[in-house]
Amino acid sequence: MEDRFAGIREFVAAVDGGSLTAAADTLGVTGSAVGKSISRLEARLGVQLLHRTTRRLDLTTEGEAYLASCRRILDELDETETLLTTGRRQPIGRLRVDLPTTFGRRHIVPALLKLAQRHARLDLSITLRDRAVDMVSEGIDLAVRIGMLEDYPDLIARKLGEQRLVICAAPAYLKRRGTPAARADLAKHDCLIGWQRGSRPEWLLSNVAGEAQYYEIPPRHALTDGDALLCACLTGCGLAQLPGWLAREALAEGSLIEVLPEFATTMPIHAIWQKTRHLQPKVKVAVDALASLAKSQASVFSA
Repeated sequence: MEDRFAGIREFVAAVDGGSLTAAADTLGVTGSAVGKSISRLEARLGVQLLHRTTRRLDLTTEGEAYLASCRRILDELDETETLLTTGRRQPIGRLRVDLPTTFGRRHIVPALLKLAQRHARLDLSITLRDRAVDMVSEGIDLAVRIGMLEDYPDLIARKLGEQRLVICAAPAYLKRRGTPAARADLAKHDCLIGWQRGSRPEWLLSNVAGEAQYYEIPPRHALTDGDALLCACLTGCGLAQLPGWLAREALAEGSLIEVLPEFATTMPIHAIWQKTRHLQPKVKVAVDALASLAKSQASVFSA
């Protein structure tokens, strides 16, 4: 019977080490053995995974896609074997997490770091970005997403809470430009947009039926980071639509003023992970930690 795992460890070790020699040292074999294993793997797959030169290794496009799956498979195999040999159901191994930039930095990262301090064998790899990711191809174990979710049959979601979106401005800006009284007035104002490459300049507003609807907003300034957007708004650069948890302190102290409150709306916050037959302990403990965080920080996770 063909060994479908043959060459996978050698392939991952070569990428991680940057050379066949480094992979050989890691695996305790010769460089020649590593090279032959990877060549046999490529022959079996019918694709080239690595570009090899005398000085470096570079992943091909196919290699990049295959690497994420290989890492996930090896991680699951290592963790399963460890669980069987130790007889425990403890969170071990590397947990790969993808988070919204500002929300993740401010609220989720500290909670995950505390979790890792409680579990000595739990390692974290955290990415912060405000775009949809392909969790399967990118090897992401757990993600937090804000907004409506598409229906993906290979993913499971748990709702953590909601965030309220409010339109704000600095008192100095409103004194200079006036306070908008209707949605049509936004066209007369400098609007600050939270923007990502390839996205349209839009705000999610509550319509006359009370339903959330996207409206295109001509931006004066477009910023990709929530803290930068808050800074621009506080400086008096224009109107901004901000999450309630981000604007709360400034609103309470009067350095920002909410306008057009009738257009405020909400977006759900979810934890998302890949559907598997057996939920890995590292994922379960992280999801439980996020659920506890949501309960303890109701001002952040509720509209």
